Amino acid sequence: MATGNNIRTYFNGTWHDGDLPVMNAADHGSWLGTTVFDGARYFEGIAPDLLAHCARVNRSATALMITPTVEAQQMHDVIWEGLQAYPENAPVYIRPMYWALDGDELGIVPKPDATGFAISLEEIPMAAPSSATTLTTTRFRRPVLEDAVVNAKAGCLYPNNARMLAEARAKGFGNALVADALGNVAETASANVFMVRDGEVFTPIANGTFLAGITRARHIDNLKAEGVKVHETVLSFDDFRQADEVFLSGNMMKVTPVTEFDGTPYQIGPMTRRVRDLYWDWAHSTR
Repeated sequence: MATGNNIRTYFNGTWHDGDLPVMNAADHGSWLGTTVFDGARYFEGIAPDLLAHCARVNRSATALMITPTVEAQQMHDVIWEGLQAYPENAPVYIRPMYWALDGDELGIVPKPDATGFAISLEEIPMAAPSSATTLTTTRFRRPVLEDAVVNAKAGCLYPNNARMLAEARAKGFGNALVADALGNVAETASANVFMVRDGEVFTPIANGTFLAGITRARHIDNLKAEGVKVHETVLSFDDFRQADEVFLSGNMMKVTPVTEFDGTPYQIGPMTRRVRDLYWDWAHSTR
Protein backbone atom coordinates (compact mmCIF):
# COMPACT_ATOMS: atom_id res chain seq x y z
CA MET A 1 0.00 0.00 0.00
CA ALA A 2 1.42 3.36 -1.02
CA THR A 3 1.55 6.25 1.43
CA GLY A 4 1.83 8.92 -1.27
CA ASN A 5 1.00 9.21 -4.95
CA ASN A 6 2.51 9.70 -8.41
CA ILE A 7 4.67 6.59 -8.11
CA ARG A 8 7.37 5.49 -10.54
CA THR A 9 9.18 2.15 -10.35
CA TYR A 10 12.56 1.10 -11.73
CA PHE A 11 12.71 -2.66 -12.38
CA ASN A 12 14.62 -4.89 -14.79
CA GLY A 13 16.55 -1.93 -16.16
CA THR A 14 13.57 0.27 -17.06
CA TRP A 15 11.50 3.03 -15.46
CA HIS A 16 7.75 2.31 -15.30
CA ASP A 17 4.90 4.62 -14.37
CA GLY A 18 2.94 3.37 -11.36
CA ASP A 19 3.45 0.95 -8.46
CA LEU A 20 4.78 -2.02 -10.41
CA PRO A 21 4.67 -5.54 -8.85
CA VAL A 22 8.28 -6.70 -8.49
CA MET A 23 8.35 -9.72 -6.13
CA ASN A 24 7.09 -13.28 -6.53
CA ALA A 25 5.44 -15.30 -3.77
CA ALA A 26 8.31 -17.79 -3.71
CA ASP A 27 11.07 -15.17 -3.58
CA HIS A 28 13.23 -15.55 -0.49
CA GLY A 29 12.45 -11.94 0.42
CA SER A 30 8.69 -12.57 0.28
CA TRP A 31 8.51 -15.45 2.71
CA LEU A 32 11.67 -15.09 4.79
CA GLY A 33 11.94 -11.31 4.98
CA THR A 34 15.34 -10.78 3.37
CA THR A 35 14.63 -7.25 2.20
CA VAL A 36 16.62 -4.05 2.63
CA PHE A 37 15.93 -0.52 1.48
CA ASP A 38 17.10 3.02 1.94
CA GLY A 39 15.29 6.32 1.88
CA ALA A 40 16.45 9.55 0.30
CA ARG A 41 14.58 12.76 -0.44
CA TYR A 42 14.11 14.98 -3.48
CA PHE A 43 12.69 18.43 -2.75
CA GLU A 44 13.11 21.93 -4.15
CA GLY A 45 15.13 20.41 -7.01
CA ILE A 46 17.78 18.79 -4.80
CA ALA A 47 18.45 15.32 -3.40
CA PRO A 48 20.84 15.79 -0.47
CA ASP A 49 23.24 12.95 0.36
CA LEU A 50 21.70 10.75 -2.33
CA LEU A 51 24.98 8.99 -3.08
CA ALA A 52 25.45 8.18 0.62
CA HIS A 53 22.00 6.58 0.74
CA CYS A 54 22.81 4.49 -2.34
CA ALA A 55 26.05 3.31 -0.74
CA ARG A 56 24.24 2.42 2.48
CA VAL A 57 21.63 0.22 0.80
CA ASN A 58 24.52 -1.81 -0.63
CA ARG A 59 26.02 -2.18 2.85
CA SER A 60 22.61 -3.18 4.19
CA ALA A 61 22.30 -5.86 1.52
CA THR A 62 25.69 -7.28 2.44
CA ALA A 63 24.70 -7.39 6.12
CA LEU A 64 21.71 -9.58 5.20
CA MET A 65 23.89 -11.79 2.98
CA ILE A 66 22.20 -10.40 -0.13
CA THR A 67 24.61 -9.71 -3.00
CA PRO A 68 24.30 -6.05 -4.06
CA THR A 69 24.19 -5.78 -7.83
CA VAL A 70 24.22 -2.04 -8.58
CA GLU A 71 27.16 0.23 -7.81
CA ALA A 72 26.26 3.27 -5.71
CA GLN A 73 27.16 5.80 -8.42
CA GLN A 74 25.17 3.89 -11.04
CA MET A 75 22.19 3.75 -8.68
CA HIS A 76 22.53 7.48 -8.03
CA ASP A 77 22.47 8.21 -11.76
CA VAL A 78 19.46 5.95 -12.42
CA ILE A 79 17.52 7.70 -9.64
CA TRP A 80 18.26 11.13 -11.10
CA GLU A 81 17.05 9.85 -14.45
CA GLY A 82 13.77 8.78 -12.84
CA LEU A 83 13.38 12.10 -11.04
CA GLN A 84 13.34 14.00 -14.31
CA ALA A 85 9.67 13.05 -14.72
CA TYR A 86 8.74 15.10 -11.62
CA PRO A 87 8.41 18.87 -11.29
CA GLU A 88 11.29 20.56 -9.49
CA ASN A 89 9.03 21.47 -6.55
CA ALA A 90 7.69 17.92 -6.12
CA PRO A 91 8.59 16.31 -2.75
CA VAL A 92 9.65 12.76 -3.65
CA TYR A 93 10.61 9.90 -1.35
CA ILE A 94 13.29 7.74 -2.96
CA ARG A 95 13.54 4.05 -2.02
CA PRO A 96 16.18 1.82 -3.60
CA MET A 97 15.69 -1.77 -2.42
CA TYR A 98 17.11 -5.28 -2.67
CA TRP A 99 15.66 -8.66 -1.78
CA ALA A 100 16.98 -12.22 -1.95
CA LEU A 101 15.48 -14.42 -4.66
CA ASP A 102 16.62 -17.92 -3.65
CA GLY A 103 17.91 -19.79 -0.63
CA ASP A 104 20.24 -22.71 0.07
CA GLU A 105 19.16 -26.34 0.26
CA LEU A 106 17.16 -25.61 3.43
CA GLY A 107 15.83 -22.41 1.93
CA ILE A 108 17.10 -20.23 4.78
CA VAL A 109 20.50 -18.80 3.82
CA PRO A 110 20.26 -16.51 0.76
CA LYS A 111 22.11 -17.73 -2.31
CA PRO A 112 24.90 -15.46 -3.54
CA ASP A 113 24.19 -13.51 -6.71
CA ALA A 114 20.44 -14.22 -6.57
CA THR A 115 19.18 -10.70 -5.98
CA GLY A 116 16.14 -8.65 -6.85
CA PHE A 117 16.49 -4.87 -7.20
CA ALA A 118 14.04 -2.05 -7.65
CA ILE A 119 13.69 1.67 -6.99
CA SER A 120 10.43 3.28 -5.92
CA LEU A 121 9.82 7.01 -6.32
CA GLU A 122 6.75 8.34 -4.54
CA GLU A 123 5.46 11.86 -3.95
CA ILE A 124 5.11 12.38 -0.18
CA PRO A 125 4.86 15.92 1.24
CA MET A 126 7.59 17.34 3.47
CA ALA A 127 6.44 18.31 6.94
CA ALA A 128 6.01 21.99 7.76
CA PRO A 129 8.67 23.43 10.13
CA SER A 130 6.05 23.73 12.88
CA SER A 131 4.78 20.16 12.45
CA ALA A 132 5.70 18.57 15.79
CA THR A 133 5.22 15.29 17.63
CA THR A 134 5.04 14.02 21.21
CA LEU A 135 6.90 11.16 22.88
CA THR A 136 6.21 8.50 25.49
CA THR A 137 7.99 5.36 26.65
CA THR A 138 7.43 1.85 25.36
CA ARG A 139 8.04 -1.59 26.78
CA PHE A 140 9.70 -2.65 23.52
CA ARG A 141 13.45 -2.09 23.06
CA ARG A 142 15.98 -1.93 20.29
CA PRO A 143 17.70 -5.29 19.68
CA VAL A 144 21.44 -5.89 19.54
CA LEU A 145 23.50 -7.34 16.71
CA GLU A 146 23.46 -10.77 18.30
CA ASP A 147 19.63 -10.77 18.03
CA ALA A 148 18.90 -8.95 14.78
CA VAL A 149 20.53 -7.28 11.77
CA VAL A 150 20.65 -3.84 13.37
CA ASN A 151 23.57 -2.89 11.11
CA ALA A 152 21.20 -2.80 8.12
CA LYS A 153 18.14 -0.83 7.09
CA ALA A 154 16.19 -4.07 6.87
CA GLY A 155 12.48 -4.59 6.46
CA CYS A 156 12.50 -7.34 9.08
CA LEU A 157 13.33 -4.77 11.80
CA TYR A 158 10.22 -2.70 11.22
CA PRO A 159 7.56 -4.89 12.89
CA ASN A 160 9.32 -4.07 16.18
CA ASN A 161 9.19 -0.37 15.33
CA ALA A 162 5.53 -0.73 14.40
CA ARG A 163 4.56 -2.15 17.77
CA MET A 164 6.44 0.68 19.48
CA LEU A 165 4.46 3.22 17.47
CA ALA A 166 1.18 1.40 18.03
CA GLU A 167 1.74 1.37 21.79
CA ALA A 168 2.63 5.07 21.81
CA ARG A 169 -0.43 6.02 19.77
CA ALA A 170 -2.68 3.93 22.03
CA LYS A 171 -1.42 6.09 24.90
CA GLY A 172 -2.20 9.28 22.98
CA PHE A 173 1.33 10.16 21.83
CA GLY A 174 2.84 10.51 18.39
CA ASN A 175 5.99 8.44 18.83
CA ALA A 176 8.00 6.45 21.37
CA LEU A 177 11.37 7.23 22.94
CA VAL A 178 13.04 3.82 22.88
CA ALA A 179 15.65 2.20 25.09
CA ASP A 180 18.50 -0.07 24.11
CA ALA A 181 19.16 -3.41 25.80
CA LEU A 182 20.78 -1.67 28.80
CA GLY A 183 17.88 0.74 29.33
CA ASN A 184 19.59 3.85 27.92
CA VAL A 185 17.89 5.97 25.25
CA ALA A 186 18.69 4.75 21.73
CA GLU A 187 16.34 6.60 19.37
CA THR A 188 12.61 6.82 18.70
CA ALA A 189 10.48 4.26 16.90
CA SER A 190 11.06 5.99 13.57
CA ALA A 191 13.98 8.42 13.82
CA ASN A 192 17.16 9.41 15.61
CA VAL A 193 16.74 11.82 18.51
CA PHE A 194 18.55 14.92 19.82
CA MET A 195 18.10 17.00 22.96
CA VAL A 196 19.30 20.48 23.84
CA ARG A 197 20.39 21.69 27.27
CA ASP A 198 22.04 25.02 28.13
CA GLY A 199 22.79 25.74 24.48
CA GLU A 200 24.54 22.43 23.82
CA VAL A 201 23.25 19.49 21.79
CA PHE A 202 23.22 15.85 22.91
CA THR A 203 22.36 12.65 21.05
CA PRO A 204 22.66 8.97 22.01
CA ILE A 205 26.01 7.54 21.08
CA ALA A 206 25.88 4.97 18.29
CA ASN A 207 26.34 1.69 20.16
CA GLY A 208 25.34 -0.84 17.53
CA THR A 209 21.66 -1.07 18.49
CA PHE A 210 20.36 1.47 15.97
CA LEU A 211 21.34 3.01 12.66
CA ALA A 212 23.13 6.28 13.23
CA GLY A 213 21.47 8.01 10.29
CA ILE A 214 22.98 9.91 7.40
CA THR A 215 20.81 12.95 8.21
CA ARG A 216 21.82 12.66 11.89
CA ALA A 217 25.48 12.85 10.86
CA ARG A 218 24.74 15.82 8.61
CA HIS A 219 23.11 17.73 11.49
CA ILE A 220 26.10 17.01 13.72
CA ASP A 221 28.55 18.25 11.09
CA ASN A 222 26.50 21.37 10.38
CA LEU A 223 26.22 22.26 14.07
CA LYS A 224 29.91 21.71 14.75
CA ALA A 225 30.80 23.88 11.77
CA GLU A 226 28.78 26.66 13.44
CA GLY A 227 30.65 26.23 16.71
CA VAL A 228 27.84 24.44 18.57
CA LYS A 229 28.99 21.79 21.05
CA VAL A 230 27.52 18.39 20.13
CA HIS A 231 27.86 15.45 22.51
CA GLU A 232 27.38 11.85 21.36
CA THR A 233 26.99 10.15 24.69
CA VAL A 234 24.98 7.82 26.92
CA LEU A 235 21.63 9.44 27.74
CA SER A 236 18.87 8.40 30.13
CA PHE A 237 15.15 9.11 30.05
CA ASP A 238 15.72 11.54 32.93
CA ASP A 239 18.18 13.46 30.75
CA PHE A 240 15.36 14.03 28.28
CA ARG A 241 13.01 15.13 31.06
CA GLN A 242 15.55 17.82 31.95
CA ALA A 243 16.10 18.99 28.36
CA ASP A 244 15.27 22.46 27.05
CA GLU A 245 14.42 21.22 23.54
CA VAL A 246 14.05 17.84 21.83
CA PHE A 247 13.90 17.14 18.11
CA LEU A 248 13.97 14.12 15.83
CA SER A 249 16.24 13.56 12.85
CA GLY A 250 15.30 11.37 9.92
CA ASN A 251 15.46 11.36 6.18
CA MET A 252 11.71 11.48 5.70
CA MET A 253 11.16 14.87 7.40
CA LYS A 254 14.76 15.96 8.22
CA VAL A 255 13.85 17.77 11.50
CA THR A 256 10.76 17.12 13.62
CA PRO A 257 10.28 19.21 16.79
CA VAL A 258 9.05 17.46 19.94
CA THR A 259 6.64 19.33 22.22
CA GLU A 260 6.17 16.76 25.02
CA PHE A 261 7.70 13.68 26.59
CA ASP A 262 5.30 11.95 29.01
CA GLY A 263 4.03 15.19 30.51
CA THR A 264 7.28 17.16 30.21
CA PRO A 265 6.58 20.05 27.77
CA TYR A 266 9.08 21.62 25.39
CA GLN A 267 9.02 24.71 23.23
CA ILE A 268 10.01 24.55 19.57
CA GLY A 269 13.16 26.38 20.48
CA PRO A 270 15.93 28.31 18.73
CA MET A 271 18.28 25.33 18.37
CA THR A 272 15.64 23.19 16.68
CA ARG A 273 14.91 25.98 14.22
CA ARG A 274 18.63 26.57 13.72
CA VAL A 275 19.25 22.90 12.90
CA ARG A 276 16.56 23.01 10.24
CA ASP A 277 17.87 26.26 8.74
CA LEU A 278 21.43 24.92 8.68
CA TYR A 279 20.29 21.77 6.93
CA TRP A 280 18.37 23.65 4.25
CA ASP A 281 21.29 26.04 3.70
CA TRP A 282 23.72 23.14 3.37
CA ALA A 283 21.39 21.16 1.10
CA HIS A 284 20.97 24.04 -1.34
CA SER A 285 24.70 24.70 -1.32
CA THR A 286 25.17 21.24 -2.90
CA ARG A 287 22.97 22.05 -5.92
